[in-house]
Amino acid sequence: MTAPRRAIAGFTLVELLLAVTLMSILLALTYTGLRAATRSAERGEALLAAGGEIRAANQFLRRQLNQILPLPFAVADNNEQTRIVFAGDAARIQYVAPMPGYLGTGGPQVQLLELVQGSDGGVLQFSNALLQGFEQANLYVRDPVVLLKGVESAGFEFLGRDDNGDLTGWVASWDQPGILPVAIRLNVEFSGASSLRWPGLVAGVRIDESAVSAGAGRPTYEQTIRNLIMRKDQPRS
Repeated sequence: MTAPRRAIAGFTLVELLLAVTLMSILLALTYTGLRAATRSAERGEALLAAGGEIRAANQFLRRQLNQILPLPFAVADNNEQTRIVFAGDAARIQYVAPMPGYLGTGGPQVQLLELVQGSDGGVLQFSNALLQGFEQANLYVRDPVVLLKGVESAGFEFLGRDDNGDLTGWVASWDQPGILPVAIRLNVEFSGASSLRWPGLVAGVRIDESAVSAGAGRPTYEQTIRNLIMRKDQPRS
């Protein structure tokens, strides 16, 4: 008599279905985790890039505002025929300054900073044109350079001096086009959905005040330059 055969071990259909289901769940969880990690990394890289752009814009603006020159780019249509060296309000400023060495060609440039509404919300844009032979239309020959995007609210403010030479408070509009402000401030708030923060900007104009005012009793810019030249030409005792 032959011995009975032992039952062959194996998996039932239910066990196979359960194993496949568990593997599917594990794969789905793994994919979800990897996808979440990838998105988190992408968001982090985007924030770092945006933060770098903001810092670069801040440094560029500070450098340009520090270097404002008391050179007129227009003449006011009034009885005094005031030479305009600076024009500004909460949404825009216009002035003369040199460009960075790698961009500057042809001498001083008339520069315009404007806060406008773009397709992605508010933007801060920059335009420039040569001071020599300047006309206002020259600022719009080329497309402006966008320095900041996603701006929810922003505004320029200006610090000046009163008739006694004392500092005034910050104002949102500059009403002395023939004189440069002592300092310029730019406040920026980005959209609520963004975690970006503006580092703050207060830029002082690095020019001797005797050279930026043509008021009574003060020398003009040209007179100041002549005085400096004459002092250099005088022999030392």
